[in-house]
Parts: sequence; C-alpha cells; structure tokens
Amino acid sequence: MEFLLAVAILVADIWAMVKTIQSPVTGGTKALWILLIFLLPVLGLILWIFLGPRSVRG
Repeated sequence: MEFLLAVAILVADIWAMVKTIQSPVTGGTKALWILLIFLLPVLGLILWIFLGPRSVRG
C-alpha cells in the first residue's frame, strides 16, 4: 500500500513540476516552486495546489 502512495505522490510531483515549467511565470518563481516540490514532495505539492500560479493547474 505504501508503494502505491509513493508512486502516486511521485507522479503528482512530476505533473506539478511540468505544469510549473510550462507556466508563464518568471524563471525565479519557476525555480522556487520546482525546488520546493522537489525538496518537500508532499508539502510542496499541497502548497503548489493552494498557492501556486492559478494558470498552471488546469
């Protein structure tokens, strides 16, 4: 069960990073979000969902 949760988190993190890279925000903001998601996979993803750029979540 833990393996499936870990894979789901990994997939969601990769998706969030790709969406962030594709976003129109500045390079520094992109780097900060990607670093946050990479270093804190669960918390970074949750913060990205609620506080990240609105145009990249769709």
